[in-house]
Amino acid sequence: MQTDDRPGVVDSLRVLVVGQGYVGLPLAVRAAQMGHHVVGLDTNVHRTEALACGSSPVEDITSAQLGPLLRDGTYRPTSTPDDAAGFDVAVIAVPTPLREGVPDLSYVLAAGRTVGRYLPEGALVVLESTSYPGTTRSILGSILEEVSGLRMGDQFALGFSPERIDPGNRLWTLATTPKIVSGIDSASLERTAAFYRGLVERVVPVGRCEEAELAKLLENTFRAVNIALVNELAEVARDTGLNLREAVAAAETKPFGFMRFDPGPGIGGHCLPIDPVYLSWWAEQSRGQGSRMIDLAAQINAGRPAYVVSRVGQYLTGLGRSLDGARVLLLGLAYKPGSSDLRESPSLEVAHLLVDHGAQVRAVDSFVDPATVPASLDGVRLVLATDEELAAADAVVLLTDHETFDYDRVAALSPFVLDCRGRLADRLTAAVEQL
Repeated sequence: MQTDDRPGVVDSLRVLVVGQGYVGLPLAVRAAQMGHHVVGLDTNVHRTEALACGSSPVEDITSAQLGPLLRDGTYRPTSTPDDAAGFDVAVIAVPTPLREGVPDLSYVLAAGRTVGRYLPEGALVVLESTSYPGTTRSILGSILEEVSGLRMGDQFALGFSPERIDPGNRLWTLATTPKIVSGIDSASLERTAAFYRGLVERVVPVGRCEEAELAKLLENTFRAVNIALVNELAEVARDTGLNLREAVAAAETKPFGFMRFDPGPGIGGHCLPIDPVYLSWWAEQSRGQGSRMIDLAAQINAGRPAYVVSRVGQYLTGLGRSLDGARVLLLGLAYKPGSSDLRESPSLEVAHLLVDHGAQVRAVDSFVDPATVPASLDGVRLVLATDEELAAADAVVLLTDHETFDYDRVAALSPFVLDCRGRLADRLTAAVEQL
């Protein structure tokens, strides 16, 4: 695999970025910072209005970054489709969720129709949204041709460059993370590489979009499968009186052939719970058989919140009590530490299950805006991690290991702690258990 580390020097372009969320907004800001004139199009009017006032919905982008770009006009957020006209490069960065276990490309299709209506001859269109092999060429390309009347390859270039955004990661940012680039033909690949070469430190050219699409799914499926392995082994180890985290730490000392993964309450974010399902679904559609390994891993990871609740129930049963009426304090709602991101967070499922069992559920997460908590969690009360809350809980469950938590106080004041993240591994007692 060849990589391209050449510094990029490109002329100022008119760039359209469709989708101003976790992926699209950092890209739009980076492009504007590098001298391009950027229109950030999003159907969420409240979001674009907030962005126009300098308020970012994404933690990785600050008001201090937005301000200068808004003032000099190099970045213009909008929800008006007509503002998309006149671009040289259009990047589509919209969600690709699941609907009842099936890939939902409705946002990509809608974005493709919008881009197609304003697509000028000679422009470049790039898809960043994660999807299965064939999406860029066969689905997005067909929509663009149908709406615009232009031919991909001949009259417009088309590429795929999968997003690799890790929200909150200060080391591996959009600029520093190697960027896979691909195209439907050699000319499209070169144009896609040239565009991103001016935004990031390193591009990784891949010959066809289909292999690049597979690469993105492979990255996250690899993680999901290995997390499922240690999640299942954690249950085996507990049942046999062993400490899996100690075994993992010992195995990690091998300098080759091993990569560390730790057990937890489940997987969250947009990528890990979704991408493997896209890959297995595509395999099923393409050859009549999905991936048994991926499907089993998804089943194991999806079952972890229920396992967490069962462990709390086991502790209470030992006291002659049940979950019904018990006061349970959850530490962390976001899917990862240092973030407010609730997407697919296993903490939400843990909370749902506890409420369903009749528990009085309280939750602590200073990173999460209460306004963003799903209405389905009406039975959960958001509180602060005070000494009184810790002491009054029948059980405390550490779900997200934010650095803002005082773990000494948690261990000292809580009647019982189920540590799902290994942060209290050196404080294990009858009152502190690890998952």
